[in-house]
Amino acid sequence: MKLPKPIHPWNVSPREAVEIQRRLADSVAVAPLSKDPRLVAGVDCAVSPRRGRCYCTVVIWDSVEARILEVRNASRPLEFPYLPGLLSFREIPVILDALALLETTPDLIVCDGQGFAHPRRFGLACHLGVVVSIPCCGCAKSRLVGTYEQPAPERGSSSPLFDRGELIGRVVRTRDGVKPVFVSVGHLVDLSGSVRAVLSTGGGYRLPEPTRQADRLVGEFKRSEEGWR
Repeated sequence: MKLPKPIHPWNVSPREAVEIQRRLADSVAVAPLSKDPRLVAGVDCAVSPRRGRCYCTVVIWDSVEARILEVRNASRPLEFPYLPGLLSFREIPVILDALALLETTPDLIVCDGQGFAHPRRFGLACHLGVVVSIPCCGCAKSRLVGTYEQPAPERGSSSPLFDRGELIGRVVRTRDGVKPVFVSVGHLVDLSGSVRAVLSTGGGYRLPEPTRQADRLVGEFKRSEEGWR
């Protein structure tokens, strides 16, 4: 998969990172998908503080045939500290390494992280989407900012996530009676399309299959790279 040229450096200070987020936030485009995405990429990362490395797995999920079409792994040294709200600067460099190995260009990327539901409205899914110019949404396991009421317990139920009076995402129940996930726009998709994609790629678990499989496989990749048995 051919990636666009970099739009900014990654080796920056936290203060510079915040400034980049604020500058690029206006680049986020919210638009309905032209068609339901068939090839959905799930992206997840794992960190080894002991080895100072970040690992990434990208899974291409065929939502029609309900199977994994392609898996790519990458790792690189950690170059940015763990700071809330700046996860993209820690993870996107290795995500780009993995995406560059793909033979398939996805219709949509689902990130295990926030998109618009971010203090500066520019979380990981927004940042990645703007960098690679591919539709992208966030599906996080926990809230970063905002307030909400619990959705109904049935699968498919959702409630709005607000921050300072602004709708920034939806809290979505992906399985009866389990904790909801936090879905938000990344880039080149709207909120309803993001929620629909998360639900349509569900396989009976809390997480949608693309990111669930990426989460499972990045753990295996990390263990194999570190020589665990």
